[in-house]
Amino acid sequence: MIGYVTLGTADLPRAAKFYDAIAAELGTGRMMEFDTFIAWGTPDGPAGIAATLPFDGHPATVGNGTMVALQAKDRNQVHKLYEIALAHGGSDEGAPGPRGEDGFYAAYFRDPDGNKLNAFTMA
Repeated sequence: MIGYVTLGTADLPRAAKFYDAIAAELGTGRMMEFDTFIAWGTPDGPAGIAATLPFDGHPATVGNGTMVALQAKDRNQVHKLYEIALAHGGSDEGAPGPRGEDGFYAAYFRDPDGNKLNAFTMA
């Protein structure tokens, strides 16, 4: 159902470095790129993610309660994505580990602009 998710940024080159590293770990790359917008994913593949300078020219803001979940192939990749995020200017929002008792395993982090993401897998 979802084609891609767009997150605002105040600094597109900084966002590009962060999401290039995340996308590489997930086995994908850039699929669209303009002066104010970059999207990562696979054409006609699963949902992608994009970073954009806001079209209206106002500052990018973070949505309270908004989060993008990135599906990892296994727990090891959850750890890798978390480490990549922190190494590329992201901040910690919850170290990798089990959440609940239904096999949900996740790590939470924010990108350099403060957008919240998680990497997860289901056992």
